[in-house]
Order: sequence, then structure tokens, then C-alpha cells
Amino acid sequence: MPKLIANALLFQLGWLVCVFAGDSPWLLIVAAIIGVHLLWVSSWAAEGKLLLSVFLAGSALDSFLLNLGVFDFGEERQLIPLWLALLWLLLASTLNHCLAWTAQPWWRASLLGAVAAPLSYYGGAKIAGVELPLGTWPTLAIFALIWAVVMPVLHGFAKLYRAQYEQSLRSRRSA
Repeated sequence: MPKLIANALLFQLGWLVCVFAGDSPWLLIVAAIIGVHLLWVSSWAAEGKLLLSVFLAGSALDSFLLNLGVFDFGEERQLIPLWLALLWLLLASTLNHCLAWTAQPWWRASLLGAVAAPLSYYGGAKIAGVELPLGTWPTLAIFALIWAVVMPVLHGFAKLYRAQYEQSLRSRRSA
């Protein structure tokens, strides 16, 4: 239980750092948070592939939404800022830990995604000064629909990579 609580607290601390710090050197705190996660809560061998996959896929998704005009960071850009991309890395660190309870049945993840993600984006946008050009309610509806699908998919990644890791452990033990 202490590791689950630590995982949740590390995620919350990282979220606050990302949305308040923007693209500043303070983002190095996120590297420390991920380091603590990998040293105390999990390991690179167990979760490295998940962290990288979610970071890349999520950054691509948000960059796509940026190019569709869902976000406006006040400057011309094709890719999301680093602070927003790092939120995906932080989210990935929770999938096998404090958010594992949402994996089964699938609708838990879908419901959590549809409710919590739009609120997280909205709060982050307000704090970080990100404009939502489509308006608040249409943007929240878009996020709800997307995240109702994204969360179960992310849990699918987590399950797949966890199974691969466990298989590699079994193979090493039997060799």
C-alpha cells in the first residue's frame, strides 16, 4: 500500500510541476519523480517500454489535437510543449500501480478517462494559460470521447508489456 500511495503522490506532484513550471528547468523535477518511481515503486526493466510507448503515443495524440486547433499555446507550433508531453510519462507510471484498479472491467478505465481527463486538461489549461479555441464545453466533450477510448487502450499496453516482462522473467528462471 505505501508504494501505491507514493505512486499517486508522485504523479500529483509531477502534474503540479508540469502545469506550473511550463517549459522551464523546473521540469527536471519530473525526471527525479520518474527516477524515484523506477527505483522504489517499479523498475526500468518492468516498465521502461510502457513509459516510452505512452509518452510517444500520447505526445502524438496531443500534437494531433494541437494541429486540429483544440489547443492554443499562444505561439505557432506543430508539437506540444515538453511539459504536456511529460504528463503522459507521469500517467504511464500510474497504470500498473495506483490506477491498476481501473483496468478491469474495461468500462472503469473508460469512465475514468471520460471524467477525469477532461477535468485534468481543463485545470492544466487554466493554470498554464492554454487557450481552448473551440470553447470549454466542446473541448471537454472531445476530451471525454477520446479518453473514454484512450484509457482502456493504455491499460491494454500495460497488460501486454507486463505479460512480456513476466514471460522474460520465467524464461530466465528456467534457463
